[in-house]
Order: sequence, then structure tokens, then C-alpha cells
Amino acid sequence: MEPCQGPRETTRPPSFAVPPLACDCHSHILGPVERYPYVENRSFTPPDASPQAYLAMLGALGIERMVVVQPSVYGADNRRTADAVGELGVGRARGVAMVGQNVDAAELRALDDAGIRATRFITTAGGGPSLDNLPGVARKVAEVGWHIEMYVPLDTWPKVLPVIETLPVSVVFDHMGGLKADVPDDDPILGQILRLLDTGRHWVKLCGYRNSQAGYPYGDVTPLARRFVERVPERCVWGTDWPHTAIKGRMPDDGELLDLLGEWVPDVDTRKRILVDNPARLYRFA
Repeated sequence: MEPCQGPRETTRPPSFAVPPLACDCHSHILGPVERYPYVENRSFTPPDASPQAYLAMLGALGIERMVVVQPSVYGADNRRTADAVGELGVGRARGVAMVGQNVDAAELRALDDAGIRATRFITTAGGGPSLDNLPGVARKVAEVGWHIEMYVPLDTWPKVLPVIETLPVSVVFDHMGGLKADVPDDDPILGQILRLLDTGRHWVKLCGYRNSQAGYPYGDVTPLARRFVERVPERCVWGTDWPHTAIKGRMPDDGELLDLLGEWVPDVDTRKRILVDNPARLYRFA
């Protein structure tokens, strides 16, 4: 199994003033593997990505709040993510776990007390629960007020989107639903995701360099991101995806990714809503 690149050692500052209490809503903390072993059925093997390195990157960006998302390489072993939230500080950090439909109420309460606010379904890589678990997991996490974050292959959406309509919890479409940057306006999957967002129950995460067809500097993603921002600015959040696992070629610079958000959202008030107000609601920051 080929190992991943590590994150950049330096990050350039963004070109615009980041508002106080801005939040990076998508990151992963990894390792050390001796303490937090990876699952056998993973799709990649990442190097360590420590809380200290993550905070250094956020410091360069001027971002004060953060959401640590369970990576697929840990499966449903949420110790690294929960510990990371504690190490970063529950006053400024939240977490997204990965649980199955057999999770018990005591475990959910313990994770919630640790700052976890959602669970994740990722089937683009090995390690996560089956989508067949989705209704059962939704019933369980509804009891603690969590939402579900989803990153699945495009060809699974026709089967999954009707199920989402029936769930008792909100869903966050990670990585802009995994849609390609050149998706046409009349694409049925895009249309159905937009209709779900229009209900006011669901969210989309503007974490979009993986959606690019052209590659760096990812300018082809701008029309897709603006579709979401113009349609539902009150349901958009943003994330870096640090430390950018399983990336081939050029490692993204998170300062450049934040500048992309500036291109997608030139209005300062709307940008503040996406960076500060929306994450505070979704992840229940004080």
C-alpha cells in the first residue's frame, strides 16, 4: 500500500482579512500509529498529522476554530479524533466521528461530551460503515442532536438521495457532494442536492479542490462553488481538508485554498456567514 505525502511545512497567509472566530470545518488528525493503529481494510496509509502541525497551519491562516473529521483509516475507532478535539481544546474545536448502527447510547453520550457533533459516511475509501447502515445510524444519532456528513461516489447518489429525504437528521454534503467541476446546470444529481438544500435542513461543505478537473490552481471549481453560495449561503460551511491525504502531485497550500473561497465569495458579509456564523450553528459552538 503506497504511503501518502505529508502536508506542507509552510503555509502562506490568505490575501484577505479573516474574520474573528472563523472555522475550518474539515480536517484530520493522524497518528502516531503506535498509539492509534489504522484499520486493515484502509485504502491508503497516511503519515502523522499532529495537532501541533495543524495549529501552526491555522495560525498562518488566522483561523481560530476547527472541526476534526474522522478519517477512513481509523474506521469506527474514534479515539484519535476525540482525543484531538480535547488536545485542541473543546472551546474552539469540534469533531465528526464514524459510528455504526449498533452504537449504544452510552458511547454516543461520551462522544458528545468530548465535543463530537456528527457522524460520517465515507465510501470513497475503505474503512467506513456500509450505506445500508444509514437509516439505523440516523435514528441513533438523532437522540444526541447530531447530523451526518457524507462523502460517497457519484454513482451512489441516485440510490442514497431519496433515503436522505426520509432521515430524522440533517446531512452535510462533504466536498460539494463530490460533483465534478464541469457538472452541467441540468445535471439530475446536482438538481436533487440543491432541492434538498432548499428545504433548509441540509448543508454543503465548500471543500472543493478535489472536485477540480483541471488541477492546480483549481479555478475550474469556481462556478460549482458559486452555485451553492448563491442558492443557499446560509447552509454553506468551508474546510481545508488538511492534511490532504492521498493527493498525487502538488500538495495544496491552505492559504491558496482560502483565497479560492475569497474568489467564490467576494462579498465580505457572506464570507463571514460561511466562515463564522454557519459553523457556529451547525457544530454548536458557544
